[in-house]
Amino acid sequence: MGKLTVQALRAVLMVVLVGTVLVQALMMWVLVSGSDPEDGPMPLTALRVIVLLGMVAAQVALVCVWRLVAMVRKGTVFSHAAFRYVDGVIGSIVAAALLWFAVTAVNAPGQREDPGVTVIMAGVGVAILGVALVVLVLRMLLAQAAGMRAELDEVI
Repeated sequence: MGKLTVQALRAVLMVVLVGTVLVQALMMWVLVSGSDPEDGPMPLTALRVIVLLGMVAAQVALVCVWRLVAMVRKGTVFSHAAFRYVDGVIGSIVAAALLWFAVTAVNAPGQREDPGVTVIMAGVGVAILGVALVVLVLRMLLAQAAGMRAELDEVI
């Protein structure tokens, strides 16, 4: 992986991480202070808590990707330690899917006249779980490559 690519990826990861932390801080302030500017039929407190947890899941994935990029740069991505970070990404994606299903459940009572929205939202949750499965397959490929590299090291 080229140095420019690594630096660009790290810049993007840092911007997203700082942005999510700032949004979390503002949302926590709104939740704790009770100065909610909106007062509608949706349970906004529940949605805000779900969004806060979703940002935590995204932050965990960002940190794991950061560590994996560092391992790629050092040439140690085929070590056993890399699997911990890939598992962290998979767990974050699964958590995001479960949180999306929670958003779907909170939103569902407001969609009684148009249940198609709830079905579409549930479909998005299934698609998010599909992304977790894709990353799981990539993890299996990493395991195979690590095994092949270990065998090659023995031969050499």
